[in-house]
Amino acid sequence: MDEERIAYVVDDEAVVRRSVVMLLDAAGFKATAFESGESFLAAAAAGLPFGCLLLDLRMPGMDGLAVQREPAARGIDMPVVVITAHGDVPVAVQAMKLGAVDFIEKPYDGEALLRAAGAALAGGAERQAQQREAAEAAERLALLTPRESEVVRGLVAGRQNKEIARDLQLSPRTVEVHRANAMEKLGARSVSEAVRLALVAGIAAPAQEG
Repeated sequence: MDEERIAYVVDDEAVVRRSVVMLLDAAGFKATAFESGESFLAAAAAGLPFGCLLLDLRMPGMDGLAVQREPAARGIDMPVVVITAHGDVPVAVQAMKLGAVDFIEKPYDGEALLRAAGAALAGGAERQAQQREAAEAAERLALLTPRESEVVRGLVAGRQNKEIARDLQLSPRTVEVHRANAMEKLGARSVSEAVRLALVAGIAAPAQEG
């Protein structure tokens, strides 16, 4: 595969850890097992590559829900698939409200677990890419002057230069200058590209007067 698929298995039962790791390894994942939530969090705090977290909910000490809350608080962003006992769906639903992307019931089906892990990794990688894109767009937007930002907001609202000029009480020529400067700073070759960057960065259009 072009890109390594990594998975972390957190379960207090050694037999479960071994079976899940064997299943993942056979499917081309690089799997690492942890016997407790505390041991996983310690390793994650020291630095772990991006991967999918396969997390048992029922563990002594720090249970799965407690483990799930910690990564976000520590800035660890990994997709989570929770593994829970049969009939424990309410707890699994609670885990999904905390951000888990899927849950698998014991005794789990191997193919279902692999599908869930693969989908979680793909979705997590896409989310990280979107976050990077948004951060990069925000950095470019931060280069704009306040007036250039106002002009870009007008473009996001779909307004023409004359309309933006009227709203900002500027001449159309001045708006054209601000627009050209903004597009140069953003590295945008077209208005549509500038608008897309602004939207990615979370820039909202000004409220329409009405």
